[in-house]
This record gives sequence, C-alpha cells and structure tokens, in this order.
Amino acid sequence: MSAARRAATDRKRRPDAPLGAGRYWFMLLVILVALSALVGRVVYLQVIDRSFLQNQGDARTLRVETIGAHRGMISDRNGDPLAISTPVVTLWANPQELPKDPIQQTLLAQALKVDPRQLEDRIARYADHEFMYLRRQLTPAAAKPVLDLQMPGVYSRDEYKRYYPAGEVAAQLVGVTNVDDKGQEGLELAYNRYLTGQPGKRRVLKDRKGHLVRDLHLIEEAKPGGDLTLSIDLRLQYMAYRELAAGIRQNDADGGSLVMLDARSGEVLAMANLPSYNPNNRSDVDVRGLRNQAITDAIEPGSVMKPLAMSAALASDQFTPESIIDTSPGWMVVDGYTIRDFRNYGKLTPAGSLLHSSNIGMSHIALTLPKDAIWNRYRELGLGQSPGTGFPGENSGSLPSQVNLPRSAQAAMAYGYGVAVTPLQLASAYTAIANDGKRLSPSLLKLNGDPDGEQVISPRIAHELLAMMEEIVQPNAGGHLAMVPGYQIAGKTGTVRKVTSTGYQEVEYRGLFAGIAPASNPRIVTVVMIDNPKKGDYYVGLVAAPVFSRVVGSALRLLDVPPDAPSDGAEQESKP
Repeated sequence: MSAARRAATDRKRRPDAPLGAGRYWFMLLVILVALSALVGRVVYLQVIDRSFLQNQGDARTLRVETIGAHRGMISDRNGDPLAISTPVVTLWANPQELPKDPIQQTLLAQALKVDPRQLEDRIARYADHEFMYLRRQLTPAAAKPVLDLQMPGVYSRDEYKRYYPAGEVAAQLVGVTNVDDKGQEGLELAYNRYLTGQPGKRRVLKDRKGHLVRDLHLIEEAKPGGDLTLSIDLRLQYMAYRELAAGIRQNDADGGSLVMLDARSGEVLAMANLPSYNPNNRSDVDVRGLRNQAITDAIEPGSVMKPLAMSAALASDQFTPESIIDTSPGWMVVDGYTIRDFRNYGKLTPAGSLLHSSNIGMSHIALTLPKDAIWNRYRELGLGQSPGTGFPGENSGSLPSQVNLPRSAQAAMAYGYGVAVTPLQLASAYTAIANDGKRLSPSLLKLNGDPDGEQVISPRIAHELLAMMEEIVQPNAGGHLAMVPGYQIAGKTGTVRKVTSTGYQEVEYRGLFAGIAPASNPRIVTVVMIDNPKKGDYYVGLVAAPVFSRVVGSALRLLDVPPDAPSDGAEQESKP
C-alpha cells in the first residue's frame, strides 16, 4: 500500500480512538461497582446482619418436631388393663424426593413388604404431592429395615397404637379408637377428651436427607392423657362373657346380654353382650356386635316387671301380702284384648301371683290401683329416663303416655308389656328391692364409697318382695334352674314375644331372668337376656336362668360371699 493511502486510512481511524477508550473505562467502572456492591453485601451479612445467614442455615437443618403423648389407660376396678397405648412407628415419604431408580424403589417395596408395582403406582399417583403414607403403626422392629436403607425422601414418625388385652370380652363397653387414636365407640368415645394426651415439642438438628443428627432441646413437654378406672371386675367380666356365650350356643340363640351390679353401690361389675367383635382386629366385624345392647337396646321385658309392679300394690292401702286375688277362669278381656294365664290358677295371694307369673292376677291388681300408680312407680325406679352413665347412645327406654292411659295399657304395664327397658335399667330398678328400698343409679366408673341412693320403696315392702321372689327360685318352682348351691336366691323369670316392624312375632321370643343374691344379705343384682333361642324350651326363663346360676354362683365365690343356705339338698334339687 502506498504511503498516501496509509495516511488517508490513519486519518479516518483517529476520530474513533477516544470512543473505544470510553467503552473500556465504562465497563470497568460497572464491574467495580458490582464488585463493590457484592463485597458490601457480604460484609453486611457476615458482620452487621449475621443472624440472617444463621437463620437461613438453621431453617435447612433445625426442625421443630412433635412429641407424641400417649392416651390414658383404661383399667378395671383392680387395675388390670382394658385399653393401653403402645409405641409404634409410622413411615411416610415425600414422593418428590424419592429416588426415581426402579432398583431403589424395589428395595423400598421389599423392606415395606408390599408389591413393587403397587408402590410404584402410589408414588406416581402422589407425584405432585409432598406427603404420602408408606406404612402406618408398625412395630419398631418392623420399621427398622426400611429406616436402615437411609433412602432420601423416607421419614418416620413416632405414634401410639391402642391395644385391648380383654379383646371381645369387653369390646362394646370399652369401645375403640381409630388409626389416629381418637375414640370412636364406647367409653373411648365418651371420655375421649379426658383420655387424649397433649403432644409436646422439641427442637432437633437434621441432615439434608431429613435424618436426625442431634436432639437439641425440649420446647414443650408432652402430657399423657388421664387414666380411667372402670367399675367392672375383669374376672367377673370374663366369666359372664363365657357363660353367656355358652348359653347362646346351647340354645342356638341370636345373641344376649348380661348385666351384674353391686347391690350396695350400683357399680357395674360385669356387662357382656353377644355377638361381639375383636377390637384388636376389625377386618371382619359384624355390625351387630358393635352395639352395647345392655345399654343401647330397649326391649319389652315381660314378667320380670311383675315384682316392680307389685311394689306399687303393696305400697297402697288396697293390698297386703295376705290379700286374695281371684284369677278364675284364667282369662279376661280388657278393652277388647284377651289376657290369659298358662292355666286357671284360681285364688292367689300376691306371692302366688308372682310365683305362677299370673298375668290375670297382675291385671286385677293394676286395674284396682289408681290409674297412675304403677306408672309412677316405674318412673321412680328410673324407667323411661336416661340411666345417666354418660355412655354414647344410652337408651332411656319408654313408658306409655300417661294421658288417657287405656285400661288395657294399665294392665299390660303390670305384666311387662307396653313398656321398654334396657337390661341395665332393669338391673338398676332391682337394686331398690335388694337395697332396703333405695334405688342406686348405675355407674360404669369405680366409685369411692357407697352412694346414698334414692328411697323409692319402704324397707318393709322391699323385704316382703325379696321373700316372695325367693319362693320363685325353689325346687319345682318356675325359677328353679337359677338356684345356686349354698345360697338363697331371689329372682323372677320372664318370657316375651319379640316385636319387629310387623308386630309381635309368633315364634320369636326373648327369655329373661332378673335375680338378687344372696337373698339374706344382697350383694349382687344380675339380669340375663337371651335373644330368640331356637332349641329346647324357652318359656318361663328356662334359657336365661341356668346362665344366671352359673355366673352368680361363681361370682359369689370369687367375691368371698359366705353361703347362707344348705348346699346339698339344693344342689340335688336344682338339676334339670
């Protein structure tokens, strides 16, 4: 290139030289400003505001964990456990953190003892979530193989699981909790708030995989739930359940109930129902077994009501133990309804009316008394109103309306029709006869001391009724199968037709026996109900009475109640 051309080119470049230098210095300034800002920020965070980075780091390593509080224990009156909480481990996962590797997922499935494909499907289904259960309430030993994998996204949580040592024997009374340890049935539900513990909190240090590194400090201590002591004696409960089950099997019955009360306190010493269920394994539960029939199911009781109606007659000026009631010809018509006895018993005393279970005798008595006499007495004995136990779904039973009470209903009440009571209500009413005329409210919880009770029958009448009822439980009498060798028993049989939506059934019955033992110094009141027996003779309490005899005999011996009658002759005569 010639010298002239190079000179021309240089002249063209010179004006741009200052512009290039300016860009350089501008970019250098921007970099220096940015660097200064970054250094300033670092200095600010490290020196002036150190807590920010500290908190951010802690947020990724420090956690506040809940400390589980175990549910209170339920025990019988002697301290034997009926419901206890045992520690378990629940495994859960964050699906977004779980390994995508099929081999890893297979290892997890094997440790969980589940099908790998099912686990894969669940993980896919919860892919957009941050939480899913893997297995709930495992024993620590069963959870260990899973935790030993130390797999990202798998976490554990300590919980408690309810266990019921008595199983089906006391299932309906004690009740159950759900998987979250909340009461669902029975006393578990009634006292859920009292039994439930208050969880605590603790601060812990965890690594990036969520595994515990160190337990730092306690924030709030866990408070266990309150313990509940029931009135039942587990020894008597087992015995009652066993004998009730035997009686139901022997008579091919649909079910039954048994209630045993302490005659001096009203405490429920045993309460058994069949069908039942195993609260520790609810995979195949008969819904009928969930109900505590002794409290929730009101039935027409039949002739077991006659001693209670008789107490109203003896309290009036119109009847004494020596009064004569003419039951001939063995039937009568009231308001177009025919009332019958098994046969014509002729002239009977009040004791004879109970001994022969005469519907005619009781009807004559009821129609002689003031219209509301028996109704008022039943009400005083707690019938037609809540027993006050606090049990969920307890039934108050029913009495006919007092307004315009027809004569037929007035008569029917005296022999146990037209009214509805639960076995618990019936047992509570009988405590008035056993306790010198004082009715005791039933209690499902152990009491401190004996309650006063409510005087509804005079002591004289209570003793007269006991004597009348003793005659029923004698050799060759209607309740002879309820006899207990060595003890005097006072009781009453009852047989009643079942009522369904179509009315009274012709071939379906309930057999009942209500009794007091020993009659000379009452300690227990027991009611047995057998539902729809299909074998043998199910009239006049011949189904329920043997169950009463076996349970009460064992209970009196277990409670160390001294015999009050000769045993040899009674034992021989009581054989069916």
